[in-house]
Amino acid sequence: MIPLYDDNPTRHFPWVTTAFIALNVAVFLYELSLAEPGLTALFATYAFTAAHFFANPASPEQLITLVSATFLHGGWLHLLGNMLYLWIFGNNIEDRLGSVRFVLFYFIAGAIAVLAQAAFEPGSTVPLVGASGAIAGVLGGYVVLFPRARVITLIPIIFYLELAAIPAGFVIGFWFLMQIAQGVGSIADAAGTSNVAWWAHVGGFAFGALTLAPLAIRDGAARRRRSRR
Repeated sequence: MIPLYDDNPTRHFPWVTTAFIALNVAVFLYELSLAEPGLTALFATYAFTAAHFFANPASPEQLITLVSATFLHGGWLHLLGNMLYLWIFGNNIEDRLGSVRFVLFYFIAGAIAVLAQAAFEPGSTVPLVGASGAIAGVLGGYVVLFPRARVITLIPIIFYLELAAIPAGFVIGFWFLMQIAQGVGSIADAAGTSNVAWWAHVGGFAFGALTLAPLAIRDGAARRRRSRR
């Protein structure tokens, strides 16, 4: 299933979401401009590496990577997939939280995500990059705030493609279950052949859902009060 857009309107233009997307694209274009030594140096400085972080977790240089890693990507598909999800679901979270709180929410989700992955691989020297952990936090927040919003989704069916309007709770819930399944599989993968940080996705999602659950409960109570009037 590939989500294309949702039918969940916003009250304000998503300036922060748009700025995040623009910044991610700009950083990736900068990556493309670098020769191999420069790109290696960029990742060594700004990607998150679990072994380096845990060797000196109070270091400002290592703490910065909790945020800077979310703006680095490993390829066009990595970037475009992340930006698609951020554009579809980020605008509603930004609209509900407001710009400042959304920025904080996004960066904390990203930091929690990489630490969740690092907890499973504390000695890893593989750089961890990408916005997917922070965006997973956005998905977790979206599914508790707007579970009934319809997501127009592209569904491959054998030799043709079908468009369907599917509740966000199902689309995002299915995505989350896939992350858990793949994460469990990565634990059993002794060869370490996966290059996807599945537990970062799980950790970011859990943070987003748990953090915004009280807001979802409050919104639900407000709707019930209005319906009784």
